[in-house]
Amino acid sequence: MLTHFINRGNKSTKLGFGEGLLEAAILNERVVAIGADITASVGVDLFASRFPERFISLGIAEQNCVGVAAGLALSGKIPVFATYGVFSALRTTDQIRVSLCYNRLHAVIGGAHAGVSVGPDGATHQALEDIAVMRVMPNMTVLSPCDATQARLATMAAIQQCRGPVYIRFGREAMPDFTSVEMGFQIGLAQLVHEGSDIAIIATGHMIWEALQAAYELEKEGIHARVLNIHTIKPLDETAVVIAAKECGVLVTAEEHQVAGGLGSAVSEVISKQYPVPIEFIGMNDRFGESGTPHELMQKFGLTSGDIIKGCRKALGKKK
Repeated sequence: MLTHFINRGNKSTKLGFGEGLLEAAILNERVVAIGADITASVGVDLFASRFPERFISLGIAEQNCVGVAAGLALSGKIPVFATYGVFSALRTTDQIRVSLCYNRLHAVIGGAHAGVSVGPDGATHQALEDIAVMRVMPNMTVLSPCDATQARLATMAAIQQCRGPVYIRFGREAMPDFTSVEMGFQIGLAQLVHEGSDIAIIATGHMIWEALQAAYELEKEGIHARVLNIHTIKPLDETAVVIAAKECGVLVTAEEHQVAGGLGSAVSEVISKQYPVPIEFIGMNDRFGESGTPHELMQKFGLTSGDIIKGCRKALGKKK
């Protein structure tokens, strides 16, 4: 069945994160937020304006922010700390591991500027390794919403549904906003956003929109591609992945992240043990990003719907 999603207008996932944080904070006064000098750049300004007494700005001191978040969590608060993903997930790895994960504290870490679609900020600010680092942390939940609406729901779920540490990655640029609140958001449960049985495209984040466009084009050629939205990297919906492997016989993963250690690796770990099938990977291949427009960078690094189509054709050639 061909289900078309309509872009209701471009909107950044960072704004969805900020909206979700504000909505959860209105419902629960235990929610507090920590800023690291770039509050507006990561959507936390909405919270800071509404609840200045519950907002703490610690400046460019990300490791300290995690330590403070741990202390607040131990004091009964639900702290939310956000900055660029290269800082919130990578610069703070030691503090997240020992202070949050080891103690299984409920704190939400927001990682903005995910992927190369950040654009001109360049390699130093493009988070391409954060999934790999965060998903190996014991007790950590890792979320990767596909658009602003889902980022809002994911942020609320991270605050309302979880009991341990949560990492949410999101982008800066305005991207197609195409999902609906009615679709809901359940942590650990993949969403089937396009039906098909010839091949399965398993994607996450902004790559869901590209995967859908690829599926629409393949449909014109008589190729019916299933598209799975893996908004939760950890815990991964292994059941949905294995069913896709069994029913489609071949897979393509797509992510705006390093292939090594990311979604592609997580999917491979599952199917190699439970139901091995041919698989192709769309993502960054062991290199840093560059400065440029989001569109230019997505094209250069092979992260467009056209690249997913090429990956599907290559994978189909290996199908038994």
